[in-house]
Amino acid sequence: MHNQFDFIVIGGGILGLSTARELQQRFPDKRVLVLEKESRPAQHQTGHNSGVIHAGVYYKPGSLKARFCKEGNAATKAFCREHAIPFDECGKLLVATNALELERMQGLIGRCAENELPIEVLDADQLKAREPNITGVGGIFVPSTGIVSYTRICEKMAELVVADGGEVRYNAEVLHIREQLEGVEVETELERFDGDFMIACAGLMSDRIVRMLGQTPDFKIIPFRGEYFLLPPQHNRIVNHLIYPIPDPDLPFLGVHLTRMIDGTVTVGPNAVLAFKREGYRKTDISLKDTVEMLTYPGLLKMLASNFKPGMMEMKNSLFRRGYLEQVRKYCPQLTLDDLTPYPAGVRAQAVAPDGSLVDDFLFVNTERSLVVCNAPSPAATSAIPIGAHIVDQVAQRGLG
Repeated sequence: MHNQFDFIVIGGGILGLSTARELQQRFPDKRVLVLEKESRPAQHQTGHNSGVIHAGVYYKPGSLKARFCKEGNAATKAFCREHAIPFDECGKLLVATNALELERMQGLIGRCAENELPIEVLDADQLKAREPNITGVGGIFVPSTGIVSYTRICEKMAELVVADGGEVRYNAEVLHIREQLEGVEVETELERFDGDFMIACAGLMSDRIVRMLGQTPDFKIIPFRGEYFLLPPQHNRIVNHLIYPIPDPDLPFLGVHLTRMIDGTVTVGPNAVLAFKREGYRKTDISLKDTVEMLTYPGLLKMLASNFKPGMMEMKNSLFRRGYLEQVRKYCPQLTLDDLTPYPAGVRAQAVAPDGSLVDDFLFVNTERSLVVCNAPSPAATSAIPIGAHIVDQVAQRGLG
């Protein structure tokens, strides 16, 4: 079977679907196809995160991350209102539990001011009044942070793509890509599609898409599993807001937090441990191909060497729940080991450079007839709508609309 489209988008997560919607709105006369290898949308990073609509506390003022997060916070809520998708603007509390964290908190207060982000600074008594079950010496309350189901958002976006004349094909894993002067051929197991231009939002597989295009990526995607636990139902009201620790600026992750979910439950997590399979959601998931590819990459070995101590700590806490529990007991001391019940993990696609540094900004690979999103830093789900617009801006600038 042979199918002709103007734009082919690879990836049915929130970035791919947001991009497809933006293409339709910008170029209403063009045919848009979305290819997703799973049987429904949002089956990987989008559907395995904590569901937070982030406000943009941590990001460098003037950076794309800061801009997209702030714009995305508003755009995500507007999309939910327009399409009757439940969300809760419950706010987030960053909690300092000691003098060092209180000092680090001052830096975050300054960052919020630079990013023009409304916050409230709380002392220990004000913190206790807001959150009786949380212990700390101070905190920052960020009212614009919310929670939502990004899977629900993706389902609605996919529905809108089809309603506006586009196509979304599931169970359509891309096996081969051939780029030619006049367009791009994309092959799945059952069909071949021809497009004038291709955009790939393939997350954990983005570097492999680059290779399919005949390019050599100057990075590698390294999968990090983020493990969560679910608190039992009696703790569904243990907190009124999302509770985050004050992050260590030397570490790339935000630390274990308590997250109220949109379904009324509360999760604890995530940590960050190396996964031995690109889509390794369980500790027992191991791919020989993925593992060999990772462990022979000099960039990963350099990264592990420079983060040896925190990496070993994360691994230990993954294997033994008690260490994991101690991280959250710093600010919520009443929780016990029995309160940490199983919950599905997520896997984050982290682009790692050959020198071992984590790629912390947006990374795109462009060819004559394609654009591959290789790194869309956290919080990409919150920022998906403005990121989609940014991608389509790049397409339009190339005169391809």
